[in-house]
Amino acid sequence: MIKSQITLKQLEAFAFVVDTGTFRAAASALGTTQPNISARINSLEAALDTTLLIRDAGSVRLTVSGERLLKKTREVLWAGEALIEDAGRQELIEETLRLGVTELVACTWLQRYLRLMREAYPKLRIQLEVDLSTAIDARLMEGQFDLALQTGPFRSKSFASDILGQENYCWVANSDLFQKIGAQTSLPELFDLTVLTHAKHTQACAALHQLAAEQGLRRERIVHSSALSACVPMVLEGLGVALIPERLVKAELVSKVLHKVDPDWLPDPLSFYARYAPARSGLYVEKAAQIAKEAMQSL
Repeated sequence: MIKSQITLKQLEAFAFVVDTGTFRAAASALGTTQPNISARINSLEAALDTTLLIRDAGSVRLTVSGERLLKKTREVLWAGEALIEDAGRQELIEETLRLGVTELVACTWLQRYLRLMREAYPKLRIQLEVDLSTAIDARLMEGQFDLALQTGPFRSKSFASDILGQENYCWVANSDLFQKIGAQTSLPELFDLTVLTHAKHTQACAALHQLAAEQGLRRERIVHSSALSACVPMVLEGLGVALIPERLVKAELVSKVLHKVDPDWLPDPLSFYARYAPARSGLYVEKAAQIAKEAMQSL
C-alpha cells in the first residue's frame, strides 16, 4: 500500500468539471466555490505532474493525459461509493441528484418515489424539475440532469433506458356528456365534440391525428394541452371528451364524476423510462432508477 497524495475531493472536482463543462457549473453541483474547484484541480495536476484540462474562454477540454486518467478517476470514485453502500452507510452520501420528470409522473407516483428515495438515501438532495419529455431529453443530453423519468421518443440512444412500466389511455366524459353519448360510441360521434388531449408531439397524439386523417374526422376539434392536468378540470366542466392517461383520472373514475367512453380505439400505452449516463453517473443514480420502477409499479 502507498500513502496517497491525492484526495477524493480532487478527483470529484476533476470528474464534475468534465461532466458539467465549466468550473463554475462544477462548483454549483458540488456546493462549493469556483476558486475551490480550481484549487483542487491545480493540486491534482501538481500531484500527478501532468495537465488534465486545458482552460479556454469559458470552457474546458481534456488533454490526452486527462482523457486517459478520467476513466481511472471514475473507477476510484465508484469504488468509494461502493464501499459506503456495502457498509450500509448510505447516509454518508450527501450528493445532489438533478432529476427531471414529466407532468404525469409528478401528478401520480412522484410523492411515493421521493419518499422511497429519502428512505434509501437520507441525506441525498434532489433538485427536481417538471417539464415536457422533449425538453427533459434535451437537457439530459446537455448534462443538466443526472436522471430523467420520461417517455419516448428519444433523440439519443447513448443513455441507459430502463423501462419502468406503462400507462394506459382512456376516453372519459363527465356525467352530462356521458348520458348523451353513452358508454359505447364511435369516433365520429366523439369528433362532433371537442377532443381534449395532451401535447402535439406525443406518440398518442400523432396516432390520433393519423387516425382522424384516415377516417376524414374533424382534426380541428382536437384541443392540445402541454399541461395534462389542465385537461381534467376542462372535461369535468363538460367542455369536451378527453383522451388521457387513465391513472391521471383514477380518483374521478372511482367517484364517478367522470366515466369511461369506448369508441373501440385507443393509442398504444405510454411507456416510461429511467434514463441516465452510466459511464459518468454515480452508483446512487442507478439505484435511483431502480427505486423509480418500484414506485411506479407499486401503485
